[in-house]
Amino acid sequence: MKFGIFDQNDRGGLPLAEQYEQRLRLVELYDQLGFHCYHMSEHHATPLSTTPSQSVFVSAMIQRTSRLRFCPLVYLLPIHHPMRLAEEICMLDHLSRGRFEFGIGRGASPHELKAFGVDATVAPQMYAEAFEIIQRYFSSDTLNFEGKFWQFDDVPVEMKPFQQPHPPVWYALASPDSTVWPAQHGVNVVCGGPVARIGNISERYRAEWSKTHPEGGEEPLIGVNRYILLADTDREALEIGRAAWPVFYRNFMKLWNKHGTQPVNAKLPPEFDQLLESGHGVAGSPDTVRETLSRQITEGGLNYLIGSFNFGSMAHADAEASVRLFAEQVMPALRELNTVPA
Repeated sequence: MKFGIFDQNDRGGLPLAEQYEQRLRLVELYDQLGFHCYHMSEHHATPLSTTPSQSVFVSAMIQRTSRLRFCPLVYLLPIHHPMRLAEEICMLDHLSRGRFEFGIGRGASPHELKAFGVDATVAPQMYAEAFEIIQRYFSSDTLNFEGKFWQFDDVPVEMKPFQQPHPPVWYALASPDSTVWPAQHGVNVVCGGPVARIGNISERYRAEWSKTHPEGGEEPLIGVNRYILLADTDREALEIGRAAWPVFYRNFMKLWNKHGTQPVNAKLPPEFDQLLESGHGVAGSPDTVRETLSRQITEGGLNYLIGSFNFGSMAHADAEASVRLFAEQVMPALRELNTVPA
């Protein structure tokens, strides 16, 4: 069982320079406490993310850490030039000496895609084409490709990733049927939704992975993201979450509200208590959080837990205390869970 972090880095009310510095101090703490990987989203034209250029922020985090891995989750492939992105991936992998991973996606918000001149209806085609180009870049000395959106003719490839044949790849999914491709290719996955659905996803993923990997080997990571908040008592944790969540929710919904639309697969409730009731959030004392997450991990058949430990207007001191409590009083017990079927 491994543990990661997912951070939208939404606007919390501080000057940006101060917010960045506080986040970097938290990243140093994650590194010291033995977390596996720091994941971050890509969003544009919205207060949901103050770090729209993931690669820039990853570069800063690399310099402040020594063990923690880093993973954009995901790169929105339709809005990136695929060769330029492949070069950035190689740079980050070398700068971190092999601590870099990356996720791929087509983009959940048509409004963010439109800001870059991308029609959401063609985004899936662009995504597929871009990923094929990136794969060819990693495996070839010369890039040749004739597609609808990008063309390359005898372009020299002058760098390769530090990790061979390439850094680990991640994919976000929401249904069991979406597991076939990532399982066949050994791609790590993160899923959301209720525990029952997550259990079906992990079961299907392992079944598909076994078909194409009969020899066994190290199983890819099958993870879930949860908003996690700890304090000395349940009451204190609830008070902190109830105060911070409305700011995050406004940031999350601002662009959707501007256009009079709703998220399709990533809906969140407006109230913190509703978040906890849905199982997407866990808050309380170490005992409460340990018990709740143990049940979710076991029922979900997971081998990776990603926590969103900082959101909205949460004070840095509260986030730091929560992370320390989680690492010291929850992680050791969860690490011993056996969630892989015999």
